[in-house]
Amino acid sequence: MTEQQLLERITLNPKVMVGKPVIKGTRLTVEYILNLLSYGATVTEILEEYKGLTPEDIQACLLFATKSLANTSFMPLVVEPA
Repeated sequence: MTEQQLLERITLNPKVMVGKPVIKGTRLTVEYILNLLSYGATVTEILEEYKGLTPEDIQACLLFATKSLANTSFMPLVVEPA
């Protein structure tokens, strides 16, 4: 599956989830899926919980986040002592 095909799985609509990016045909936001992964949920666990999702949907969320952050610079949340 190409990057473009994966990214087409993510939609933005101001009438759905206040315009946050969601997996097409769902109300599951990219942010929510990334949050599940960051707290240790596995792809298998997510797919079991949300039967309509596919592994490609999860991959699309990761790709979308990567592309969204590609040209972003930000400061670290915690500054370590010198």
